[in-house]
Amino acid sequence: MSETLSAKSMLIVVPDPTTPELARTLDLSGYSWKAVNTLIAASEHEPDGGWAGAIVDAAGDPEAAWAFLRTLRKQPASSLPVLVLIGGAQLSELTHRDDLFDDFCLTPFHPAEIEARLRHLLAGDVQLVSSDLVQYGPLSLNLETYQASMAGRPLDMTYMEYELLKFLAQNPGKVFTREILLSRVWGYEYYGGARTVDVHIRRLRAKLGEEHAGLIQTVRSVGYRFGESRWES
Repeated sequence: MSETLSAKSMLIVVPDPTTPELARTLDLSGYSWKAVNTLIAASEHEPDGGWAGAIVDAAGDPEAAWAFLRTLRKQPASSLPVLVLIGGAQLSELTHRDDLFDDFCLTPFHPAEIEARLRHLLAGDVQLVSSDLVQYGPLSLNLETYQASMAGRPLDMTYMEYELLKFLAQNPGKVFTREILLSRVWGYEYYGGARTVDVHIRRLRAKLGEEHAGLIQTVRSVGYRFGESRWES
């Protein structure tokens, strides 16, 4: 386990033992972490500064993983950032469970994706600084801080939600198939298939809000297009 970061940067990893691939990725990225199976064990090993976040691997034993997260979210300090790892066939399990996690990643995963998602997940409240911006009407994306806002309202998005929205906003009016979005946004051979895109689009629309959900339009039998919403009418 790496000790290069402060106690505040320590992560809970579920279950114990974790997979060699995840352990290697966390160690090489410089994260301190502790593998546990229960919240009692997490409490016993909690550092003075508290846990920074949790990684829950639901690919092996999904029932135990979701049970752990349901219990976690019932705790007084239930705002702990959570990254869930799932297999491609488990994407349907995310439905109606958005409140149990903050971001998800499909396994097998690319180490660079885990690192990027953790950086975004643990970034905290970073003040906006002068940087390159992508703006479309009331939507603003800060390319340097990975922050987004709609009409001045901050949007709480996962790393890949942000990357997908950024790509679409940088190409307004163009229609993209799910396969092209997978290739251009995820950037390597991805195991989730088209269903991954649909899940992220659904979550993006919910976070944009009813008034602006129409910014992402479904083009029947083709894919998606970033375009008009009610503010343009």
